[in-house]
Amino acid sequence: MTRAVRRGGPLDSRRRGRVAVGSAAIITVGLLLGGCTTGAPGDGAAVGGGTATATGTGSSTGSGDGATAGGGAITRTRGEFPTATPAERIRMYAEQRLATMTLEQKIASLFVVHVAGADPGPLQAYLSANAPGGLLLLGDNVPGPAAQSAALTGALHESDGLGTLIAIDEEGGIVARLGDDSFESAATLKNEPVAATTAAFTARAALLKSTGMTVNFGIVADVTADPSSFIFERALGTDAAASSERVAAAVAAEHGSVFSTLKHFPGHGAAPGDSHSSLPTTDLPAAQWLTQDAPPFQAGIDAGASLVMFGHLVYSAVDPAPASLSATWHQKLREELGFDGVAVTDDMLMLENTGVPAYADRVNNAVLALNAGNDLLLYNTQLDLPPLVAAIAYAVRAGTIAPATIDQAALRDLTLRRELWVRQQPPVPMAALADPAGG
Repeated sequence: MTRAVRRGGPLDSRRRGRVAVGSAAIITVGLLLGGCTTGAPGDGAAVGGGTATATGTGSSTGSGDGATAGGGAITRTRGEFPTATPAERIRMYAEQRLATMTLEQKIASLFVVHVAGADPGPLQAYLSANAPGGLLLLGDNVPGPAAQSAALTGALHESDGLGTLIAIDEEGGIVARLGDDSFESAATLKNEPVAATTAAFTARAALLKSTGMTVNFGIVADVTADPSSFIFERALGTDAAASSERVAAAVAAEHGSVFSTLKHFPGHGAAPGDSHSSLPTTDLPAAQWLTQDAPPFQAGIDAGASLVMFGHLVYSAVDPAPASLSATWHQKLREELGFDGVAVTDDMLMLENTGVPAYADRVNNAVLALNAGNDLLLYNTQLDLPPLVAAIAYAVRAGTIAPATIDQAALRDLTLRRELWVRQQPPVPMAALADPAGG
């Protein structure tokens, strides 16, 4: 009796509930069955000899497609074994890591915090003890030349299989943490051809990569023509079209060197005031925002930006809450602008510094930010993280935050960190691929 061979589908197809099909291959198998089949043949079966062509999976002992009774040859058409794309493999790894994490571990991974000093010891100790999503480096972390910064970041390690998000605000000009950044900034780039933006951010990205930075909070997509605005000197354009071209150029220039971040969504230009100490507010209608302030963010997203930073500013015609705490604004980013990357808040301490009583409580602000749809919460100070994590975990168990909200945010962050880890691995020599045993 000839035994049927079962060929299962790939793990990814089973898990996701869909079948990935490659190009068809024709396989001709000659079998001498000798009348051993039993049962009625199914579709495409040839009875009494000859050739049967089947597109399904058959069995020589049952009634499956392609069974042949009485001998003869079977020609089967089946799909090639599908191969997962690099992006699919990254996503699968992130899903597997998420499945191994406790609720508290997931929540801790949603924080990016600042730990002071240029000594890598305390920074590494914080990473090891708290397992946050990453670290924010400020000027006190990188006071010396690029080589010193590289030594600091090179000593930091968080998790096998996941890269460490080491974020920095490196816009150039008045917002530059690295002393070696002498490249042009938005203050001059807005008045020069787009090629100048490409050149400046290409050089800046190379510097960031050489110093071990992995995330740049450095591309300002706000639009304003008002010199009195606190964001004017940092904005890459004075109108939507000019800003869009330069934002897209900056993102493209950073690609492959560092993960780009667009800020400060939905745009500071229309809202007067400084969000470091107040809640800038505008009554600009959503339709006008879409044509006036949204285009640079859309251009940066289309160019491949990995993160979007939410500003603590109010568009009262859309939502009375700050955009950073607004589910409506997160929905607009995802659904209207098509962003599927990581949403990060601006420094959460800025909300506490506004003096608005509703935003005086750190735990409540964090809960609101996560429910709004943020994936990373940013703090430019060292946090005593376990109590804050415990308070958020309590909110999840009490039903204030849906577990799926935490899972979705953590999965986006893990996916980004896995992509970073894959990027950072040295290439495998061809000789090793040809002879992995080295013999």
